[in-house]
Amino acid sequence: MKNPNTEQLLASILIRDPRYVAAAYIFVRAGLDYTVRRLDKPRHVSGQELLDGIREFALSEYGPMTKTVLNGWGIRCTEDVGEIVFNMVESGLLGKTEKDSRADFADGYDFDETFRKPFYPSASQAKP
Repeated sequence: MKNPNTEQLLASILIRDPRYVAAAYIFVRAGLDYTVRRLDKPRHVSGQELLDGIREFALSEYGPMTKTVLNGWGIRCTEDVGEIVFNMVESGLLGKTEKDSRADFADGYDFDETFRKPFYPSASQAKP
């Protein structure tokens, strides 16, 4: 493929790794952009910084439906975010440093705790 565009690169990723749909890659890229915009000045972000930014971005976009939306795209844990990031790195859609690895995304946070618990009624709101 001569000078492939983003859509062509994404299509090749989806063929190689069908675990995630195109929307998952678009979401992770948007989450990265959101994370970088929050910085004082643009720079490379770590895996943990990206996970934090993605958490905030996802909750702001999808609220109580966040976990359902992400699961529908194949994203069920922070390790899935890492897989998506490294699929994009390997295709040339994202860059990385020599310190970056898939392990940076291991056990970042629990999806139920992060995306469901904030929307549970508090004990003071529960009716007797």
